[in-house]
Amino acid sequence: MNIFKNAIPATLLLALFAAAPLSAQYGASNDSDIVETAAEAGTFETLLAALEAAGLTDALKGDGPFTVFAPTDEAFDALPEGTVEGLLQDPDALAQILTYHVVSGEYMASDVAGMEHAETLQGGHLSISASDYGVRINDASVVTADIEASNGVIHVIDAVLIPAN
Repeated sequence: MNIFKNAIPATLLLALFAAAPLSAQYGASNDSDIVETAAEAGTFETLLAALEAAGLTDALKGDGPFTVFAPTDEAFDALPEGTVEGLLQDPDALAQILTYHVVSGEYMASDVAGMEHAETLQGGHLSISASDYGVRINDASVVTADIEASNGVIHVIDAVLIPAN
């Protein structure tokens, strides 16, 4: 269940949009699905490889709508050495982590900023906190919001989210 606050401070919304490049800089097209939009961006190569290894590419090309909190290649690079390689060899564990980054439904930045948590496709809950400094999803910061796709929206985050067991 998503809990929405009654009002979102204007300074919070300004912080969300001022700190992040516009989605147009990602080359997003409303005709492209989430996977195509991520591929066009060029900063999600690890995420795309992980989706393929976990057998989730077709799911994120589906009708949706989906909200994806997408870690960049740099976010994956920040994981301890060998983590990504190990996960690529364990499709089930990889799928658990990747589906923890996806929420059913399309939630734009203004929606996310008013939420306290969101249920993921993995079944876990993301903790969401918003302040004048931006929005955090668990321990990750949203660095670019509202990259629209034909079947949902991508919010770029600066860390890989790891679900609690």
